[in-house]
Amino acid sequence: QVQLVESGGGLVQPGGSLRLSCARSGRLFSTYAMGWYRQAPGKQRELVATITLTSSGTTNYADSVKGRFTISRDNAKNTVYLQMNSLKPEDTAVYYCNAVTSYGTILAWGLGTQVTVSS
Repeated sequence: QVQLVESGGGLVQPGGSLRLSCARSGRLFSTYAMGWYRQAPGKQRELVATITLTSSGTTNYADSVKGRFTISRDNAKNTVYLQMNSLKPEDTAVYYCNAVTSYGTILAWGLGTQVTVSS
């Protein structure tokens, strides 16, 4: 099994920044990629960004966050990060990370961390 724990959420003013972390433990060898998703109240969970854990570290972003958010990983620490800059009120949501195999099978979800962007 893979276990994921998110951290780094909080309250920030519009235009501010936060960095989320997702620490991974368990059967690490089975993980091919990790992703950040978010779910706002009354809305479906949506993709924010993904990154492969291969040497290429291929990334993918939702259009709504391109140029503002950056996903990265530290394989030595088994941790994936989401640097969020120029935050907007519409970024307010619970942010979740997940881990997937090379076939796209979801191995685990974290419990989520709340991000609130408000003045």
